[in-house]
Amino acid sequence: MRVFVTGASGFVGSAVVPELIAGGHTVAGLARSDASAAAIQAMGAEAVRGSLEDLAVLRDGAARSDGVIHCGFVHDFANYAESGQIDKRAIEALGAGLAGSDRPLIVTSGTAFLTPGRLAREDDAAPDGFPRASEQAGFATMTAGVRAMAIRLSPSVHDAGDHGFVPRLIAIAREKGASAYIGEGANRWSAVHRSDAAKLYMLALEKGEAGARYHGVADEGVAFKDIATVIGRRLRVPVVSKSQADAAEHFGWFAMFAAIDAPTSSEITRTKLGWAPAMPGLLEDLDQDHYFET
Repeated sequence: MRVFVTGASGFVGSAVVPELIAGGHTVAGLARSDASAAAIQAMGAEAVRGSLEDLAVLRDGAARSDGVIHCGFVHDFANYAESGQIDKRAIEALGAGLAGSDRPLIVTSGTAFLTPGRLAREDDAAPDGFPRASEQAGFATMTAGVRAMAIRLSPSVHDAGDHGFVPRLIAIAREKGASAYIGEGANRWSAVHRSDAAKLYMLALEKGEAGARYHGVADEGVAFKDIATVIGRRLRVPVVSKSQADAAEHFGWFAMFAAIDAPTSSEITRTKLGWAPAMPGLLEDLDQDHYFET
């Protein structure tokens, strides 16, 4: 298959592209800069110049493909509403390029905030007001004959080169001189290694069903205190509990993420697609030098 990948040079996309190529697929990756184009070409893929706001480029890239994997997103937490609108318009353009073909469109969503405090499953629909509207936008394209599906990634997609939630926690611990958790630290994050997530995208491309939600979850729920403990030991700083009142001062804007309790199952995903995560879990991977090199 010829696969069009957005976010191809990003943290997740740069694992998806070589996984697809190793699986015998041809890849065209969206590149918004010369550096991104060079990285995509170095992986053995074709670089398609443009951004998520170049809707004509997205439509054409999708139309010339046998399937689309949409990993790209503008990670601007200060302008998250606008980032969501850019994502929605991009998905609509990708869907327009695939219209009437029953070709696959895989959009990316998340598991955090799905069902706070209880185990989330693939058959749990995203609630109203869910922070990322990619599922709704993706599934809307099915009325035009697109085989749309969603991959929900864990709050922590980990590996060397991670620039997401865990590195932010490490940076806060360095800055504050303490690695903190909130209350008893029993709230849980699900997690997945980047390489396992890449395999899931390829399986969904090859075997996924229209309207399906698949969970990129290897660790069902890692206690936040355990994450903070590894960080504290590696940085040689105290591991401390913060009250809800003090959490905002310690974590800043990240306090809401530090407090989420988001255990998540991937049982349906594993059964339906035969996905079998094999890489190290979050705590083992976090305890490696690559997370603490400066």
